[in-house]
Amino acid sequence: MNYLIRPEGEGLRAALFDLEADIMEVVWAQFDEFDVGDVLEILQKDREIAYTTVMTTVSRLFDKGLLTRRKVGRKFVYQASHTREQFLASLARDVFDRLTNSGRDVASAFLVDRVAESDEAELERLEELIRQRRKELK
Repeated sequence: MNYLIRPEGEGLRAALFDLEADIMEVVWAQFDEFDVGDVLEILQKDREIAYTTVMTTVSRLFDKGLLTRRKVGRKFVYQASHTREQFLASLARDVFDRLTNSGRDVASAFLVDRVAESDEAELERLEELIRQRRKELK
C-alpha cells in the first residue's frame, strides 16, 4: 500500500478521508461480505447520506485496494482485503520505509522512548517482539 499521510488525521484518518474511514470501521466491525446498501443502512443511523455518495466512496476503497468485489446478479458484493490490524501495520510499515536512515534511527528511538514511558510490561512486549524477530531471521 502507498498512502498519502494526512498529518491532521488520527488513526485511520491519517491515511483515509473521514467517510472512507467510517465505512471501513463499519465493514471491519460488522461484515464479512456486504453491498453498498448494507453500509448505507448503518451510516444513515448517524447522518443523512446519499446512496451515491456511499457507492462512490466504496468504489474508491476498492480502487485503493482496501476492498475486493465480485458481481452477484446486477450488484457488487464487497469484502475487506485486510483486517484493521493488517491495514494499520501496513500503513506504519509504509511510513517507516519512506524515512531516510537517520529518520529511521529517530523513529526507532522515539518508539522505544514512548514504550518505556507507558509501562514496564509494554517494554517487555517490545523486547519479546525483537527476540522473536531475531529467531526468525536466523
